[in-house]
Amino acid sequence: MSSILILNGTLVNENQIFEADIYIENNLIHTIGKDLQHKKADKVIDATGKMIIPGLIDDQVHFRQPGLTHKAEIYTESRAAVAGGITSFMEMPNTVPNTLTQELLQDKYDIAAKNSIANYSFFMGASNDNLDEVLKTDPRNVCGVKVFMGSSTGNMLVDNQKTLEGIFANSPTLIATHCESEEVIQRNILKAKAQYGEDVPIAMHPIIRDEEACYASSSFAVDLARKNGARLHILHISTAKELALFDNHIPLKEKKITAEACVHHLWFSDEDYAEKGTFIKWNPAVKKSTDRDAILQAVIENKIDVIATDHAPHTLEEKQNSYFSAPSGGPLVQHCLPALLDLHHQGKITLEKIVEKTSHAVADLFDIEKRGYLKEGFFADIAIFDMNSEYAVNKENLLYKCQWSPFEGHTFKSTVSHTIVNGKLVYDKGIVQEVGTGSRLQFDR
Repeated sequence: MSSILILNGTLVNENQIFEADIYIENNLIHTIGKDLQHKKADKVIDATGKMIIPGLIDDQVHFRQPGLTHKAEIYTESRAAVAGGITSFMEMPNTVPNTLTQELLQDKYDIAAKNSIANYSFFMGASNDNLDEVLKTDPRNVCGVKVFMGSSTGNMLVDNQKTLEGIFANSPTLIATHCESEEVIQRNILKAKAQYGEDVPIAMHPIIRDEEACYASSSFAVDLARKNGARLHILHISTAKELALFDNHIPLKEKKITAEACVHHLWFSDEDYAEKGTFIKWNPAVKKSTDRDAILQAVIENKIDVIATDHAPHTLEEKQNSYFSAPSGGPLVQHCLPALLDLHHQGKITLEKIVEKTSHAVADLFDIEKRGYLKEGFFADIAIFDMNSEYAVNKENLLYKCQWSPFEGHTFKSTVSHTIVNGKLVYDKGIVQEVGTGSRLQFDR
């Protein structure tokens, strides 16, 4: 038996902020209450002056294993995740090989069982010709099915109407989609090349992957979902126009169509390409400041249901290539929570809303068993942070295998001090405990 006692902290949980102690026994939260200092524990954490929240659940990451381990591994990126207060992640299927069979899906679970410091789940991938495999997915043990309805890697662009209808009509679990219209993107590429040749500047990225490309695809996905009664979750919303597709008049648990915002679309705008260049090249693209502000407002108003990272590392050498050669994506798990806390310091979002969108709502949206809340009897997945301890991002403190960050040079106003996964202290003031503590997420479906 192992136990941890957290004393004198300020909890943010279920839209309340209050002082309390937490006693953890084995892997569960045993007691939340006042004056628990009499409890005997193997480890005592004095959280005086610190905030305690449920660990973040990131519903969209690319940890690259198997096949692309020169960019990242489940071990390295889960280390970075827990250093950022993320205690659970859901990983995408565009690895090498693409996760298009149940056997390849199981291979990833086997790797994570040995190596992941955070809790984990993996999306089953869809292609134009693997519908039979998709339909074998167990909704109790797998977070969802991922459909790329736009540009993708390998054999994962699903553009066959019959296959899409088959997935949306029959998927046994949630369907998560990347929505960008390949037809619109290719048309915009031809226009850009007519103007610039092959030397297209990075500032054209949000013009090539524009509002029309996003809306054409996401509105098509919503129509398909409504027609077939599917459970649809649209990832990384990047435009103000798409927000009209989503509803905030019913509770999250009753929604069949939900949406995600990512931290980079809440932070950067097209004004940042001049300084950051391809280091903020993502798909969908970072767009106008008006889009960024509208997305944040939609998060606050519950039109957008969760916040994630879309953590997708590439090597520094790859990202330093020219526009068409530089891959899209960047590392974010270590800095998601500090970035959101900076938005809080700027008066743009409350702590309660941050916790709702990164923990509570993710657990509710995916029906995750006994996680996402600070509750007695729930798994002890906890992040502790110092609201007023500055944290400067530099090469020396990056835990990503790729060893770069779009936030390098920025000083965040808040710092994660401790992270607990399944009742084990895995991150303690800059030190990651080298243990594989993560468990496979289970879903109450």
